[in-house]
Amino acid sequence: MIIGVPKELKVGENRVAMTPAGVGELTKAGHTVLVQRGAGAGSGMLDEEYLAAGAELVDTTAEVYERAEMVVKVKEPEPEEFPYLREGQILFTYLHLAAFPKLTRRLLEARVTAIAYELVQLPNGALPLLRPMSEVAGRMAVQVGARLLEKTHGGRGVLLAGVPGVPPADVVIIGAGTVGTSAAQVALGMGAQVTLIDKDVHRLRYLEEILHGNRITVMSNRHNIERAVAYADLVIGAVLIPGARAPRLVTEDMVRQMKQGSVIVDVAIDQGGCVETADRVTTHANPTYVKHGVIHYAVPNMPGAVPRTSTWALTNATLPYIQELADKGFLQAVTGNSALLAAVCTYQGHLTSREVAEAHGMEYTPREQVVPHVGVR
Repeated sequence: MIIGVPKELKVGENRVAMTPAGVGELTKAGHTVLVQRGAGAGSGMLDEEYLAAGAELVDTTAEVYERAEMVVKVKEPEPEEFPYLREGQILFTYLHLAAFPKLTRRLLEARVTAIAYELVQLPNGALPLLRPMSEVAGRMAVQVGARLLEKTHGGRGVLLAGVPGVPPADVVIIGAGTVGTSAAQVALGMGAQVTLIDKDVHRLRYLEEILHGNRITVMSNRHNIERAVAYADLVIGAVLIPGARAPRLVTEDMVRQMKQGSVIVDVAIDQGGCVETADRVTTHANPTYVKHGVIHYAVPNMPGAVPRTSTWALTNATLPYIQELADKGFLQAVTGNSALLAAVCTYQGHLTSREVAEAHGMEYTPREQVVPHVGVR
């Protein structure tokens, strides 16, 4: 198979979808890997390293898409990439289509086979390709929040850990999955008072057992969220419904009640955000805005700020699936691997994700009805 690795075009995105080591594994198996010049530079991976691993370097994004049977990326295609999408091509990347109606329509028009990293799901419910970036984003959310709370960045002037005789900052984390747990570990390690909110009492019970420090666990409902947000210095939105738009659990009225100079880091912004006032997407270059006196951080590709760590963490997880698709071809790979089948979002003009269809008011066809019965080149 011919596999293409374009340079990421999203603003501030320095990750790359494949390391030289990954190229080496694929080329040894007989596949051709096209890497756009400079694709790995942001992660400290030079063109010479890709050449040494057996890659063929190409000059433009257009050439990658034109020649590749499967394009692997980190983030969803940007609008300037839309014209390059073509029928029969496999696109394997983070898609988050519930937040991107224009991209969804373009994938359908182009009859692209789109497979979303974030929807690859094991039988036990684990999301192996989402987890490493969720771990990075969760850890980063606390670092970012601690910095923004400094007065020099517009915050309340609160030290996360406090000092003897002065209480620590109150960190409220909404959602106790991978992002929330990772955020809680770092916040507790820094000495903050942490409130974890989730709707799964079994998850909260588990976290009570494994987390140590000043932590409180609270069941998720409007009353509890409103109360916690009102006393928070830092709110971290960490809600995930796989494939669907994030629910708006923190309302604008709740934000109005927050302390002046407090901070919201909405990690769920790549799925539309779980905070009502996180109504715009920001970038690493301009990461924040202020609404109702509260600093909002709404960067959808947070791990892109630490690309060296993030690229290795992501590609460690994605490479086995890329290899399976390349070795077996799309149809055999997905019909023999339920985790991959669960991640197919569009196929030959069919929308196969119910969650995306509901988000955009579109019709969909279940994956199981479409994929096994349609021939694949």
